[in-house]
Amino acid sequence: MKTNAIQFSNKVIFYPLLFVFLIWFIYWVEIRFDLNFTKFGIYPKNLAGLKGVIFSPFIHSDTNHLFNNSIPLAVLLSALIYFYNKVFVKILVYGGLLSGILTWIIARDAYHIGASGIVYLLFSFIFFSGVIKKQYQLVAVSLIVIFLYGSMVWYILPIKEGMSWEGHLSGFLVGLLYAILYRKKGWIKEEFEFEQTEFDLLFDENGNFIPNKENEIDEEGK
Repeated sequence: MKTNAIQFSNKVIFYPLLFVFLIWFIYWVEIRFDLNFTKFGIYPKNLAGLKGVIFSPFIHSDTNHLFNNSIPLAVLLSALIYFYNKVFVKILVYGGLLSGILTWIIARDAYHIGASGIVYLLFSFIFFSGVIKKQYQLVAVSLIVIFLYGSMVWYILPIKEGMSWEGHLSGFLVGLLYAILYRKKGWIKEEFEFEQTEFDLLFDENGNFIPNKENEIDEEGK
């Protein structure tokens, strides 16, 4: 299968900036009107806490939390849209929901908020997709992702108190799952096909020389 044509689209810039704008705007609303949206986060093993599967990516605890998520979110979402233009909505929406549900199942009793689960979903998907496909452009993107955000992988473990490592782990696992499911989407390693020359036509499929074939070629060339 040959590499799919990839063209730049305004969506590569617009949607990431829109997402980042939304999370900052929602945080501004909290500060401006003295509100606290933490209760809209994921609260595990509680039916009311399921609403956080939808709302938690847009809620952050402080400006540091926002800064830590904003840049990788914008970069990784841009890469997702560019290389997976036809399926990025499915990966972002379905992957985000599945990550949230998995967090709801495995996490400890506390409110889990922030877009970091989405960041880990994108990070994992882009990295593993490039490795699985062995397509050099995607492998390059994967290496860049590792170089920029490689230290993120440690935060899928409970090494920092107060951090939702369960949300990180959920996003990471779902990203790997979707990289496997969508291994035939986006850019795919190109298989080269060599055109036959006149010399190739002198031999059959088994490599045996065809004497009369040389005369036919000579006559056709006259």
